[in-house]
Amino acid sequence: MQHGQTFGVNEFGRASDTPKDLSWGSFTENAPWVLDRDNVRWLSLAPGLRSQASAEVPALTTPRRLPPGLRVITVATQIIGALAPWYVNKKRGKFKDVSGSHADVSLRLRKAVEVLGPTYIKLGQIISSGEGLFPAELVDQFKKCRDQVPAEPFATVRQTVEQDLGARLEDVFEWFDEKELAAASIAQVHAARLLTGEDVVVKVQRPRVASLVRKDLTVMAWIAPYLVGRIPIAALANPPALVELFAETIVEELDFRLEAANMLDVAAMLHDLGQEGYVVPRPHPQLVTRRVLVMERVSGFNFDDVAGMKDAGIDTEAVIRTGMIAFMEGAMIHGIFHGDLHGGNLFVLKDGRTALLDFGIVARLSQDRRLAFLRLMLSATTNDIKGQMAALRDLGALPFDTDLDAVIRDLRLDQPTIDPTTLSGEQMVNEVQRVIKALLGYGASLPKELMLYVKNMVFLDGAISRLAPELDILGEVANISMMFAQRHGERLGKELGVDPSAVEFDMSGVKASLGLEENVDRMTYKDLQARRELIQKRMRDHVGR
Repeated sequence: MQHGQTFGVNEFGRASDTPKDLSWGSFTENAPWVLDRDNVRWLSLAPGLRSQASAEVPALTTPRRLPPGLRVITVATQIIGALAPWYVNKKRGKFKDVSGSHADVSLRLRKAVEVLGPTYIKLGQIISSGEGLFPAELVDQFKKCRDQVPAEPFATVRQTVEQDLGARLEDVFEWFDEKELAAASIAQVHAARLLTGEDVVVKVQRPRVASLVRKDLTVMAWIAPYLVGRIPIAALANPPALVELFAETIVEELDFRLEAANMLDVAAMLHDLGQEGYVVPRPHPQLVTRRVLVMERVSGFNFDDVAGMKDAGIDTEAVIRTGMIAFMEGAMIHGIFHGDLHGGNLFVLKDGRTALLDFGIVARLSQDRRLAFLRLMLSATTNDIKGQMAALRDLGALPFDTDLDAVIRDLRLDQPTIDPTTLSGEQMVNEVQRVIKALLGYGASLPKELMLYVKNMVFLDGAISRLAPELDILGEVANISMMFAQRHGERLGKELGVDPSAVEFDMSGVKASLGLEENVDRMTYKDLQARRELIQKRMRDHVGR
């Protein structure tokens, strides 16, 4: 592309009353341009680029015998510098309670992460969407890593855009806002308008971030083996495995052509499933490179703006219900789903539909793992404990030679449900430790796809607390299970070899997972949250003694 060249999309067709790409993708009706998948070069490159990224991971995550450069010293200095003052204060009894200790160490770690740069900030962002998986204080601090990362100077942004597009900014855009809309670890986004009149968002990768991420991954891989058994929070997912998992996700994020391809794949999946409650912004058919992604601009209510949505007449329970169904169907029917849900990646449009943003992390399941997800769902809703264990094994959470009967016995999954609210803090801590020890003994791990799915469910869990606290959890699970069977019963029969008409739903397993006795028929999210807070308080009080 030469200087002085202007960019248009006429060869792809201008938007009409019914844009042609709505026949295969879940996009907006007011199309700024119409996408033709057969004529988008960056889409055809995606499979090869994805394979290259996958092949790169082992080289980055295999521990080296010697420390990988001076970066190790920088990382160690920042982490030790953050933890040492907290540790000294803890030993001196400076904190009133466990919560105060967690708040202090979380703040220190967040500041260290921001100093260390993009790779560690990305880790912080992943933790920030793990409400319920990580301490609340740590989640709250790392939420600041989402949109409070210092932005690159505009001169740097201009240089990156012009280098990748091969043209001056003025030859592509009517205007380009020098002030960023948001800045994150890998990139920042700016509002702009094309010379052809379309309002767009431009995602621009930070300079040198690709090389720094790769360098940091080698440092993490070298350090990880020394952390085995020493970090309680990582007890179930040994640190080397976590590094590999993290590498698999972040390496693909370094090429925006893959992200644009992900957008089209998810849009096609949602359309195929008839999920009309979601839309995906259109990436520009031409203006996508490794470091620059121009896409359609959409706007709406922030996902946390409950008051705004309700004032606009939006049914927030319907928003949640659509999310619960869409991501389950995406994983189990198509083997693909958005892998990084958090409040900053979702907008609720005025018509109640949800716009998905930021497709840097998208989970793709092999056929075997997709079928394992299907079996997991079926066995969970029929209370088939051994079937659930077998599905988890096939998903990679347990070694393939695992004695499933022994796991069930050791975890006491075949025993009557114990309501955790009837236990003391000491009893609950002991029970958690017992389960973790047993799982570690069997070599349990958290494969990438399962981790991303669980993380999304955790996000939706937190979203329910804000958007639909009166939602009957048990009722929704039952309704979704019935809906799934009605929509996909024939497919279940063919792929899993079961008779859909003979499937009997049994909520006992679901109730057991929530620590509920079988006679409980209804539980709102508000009720569930109250139980959780009681359990957490008892455990904190015991640990803080």
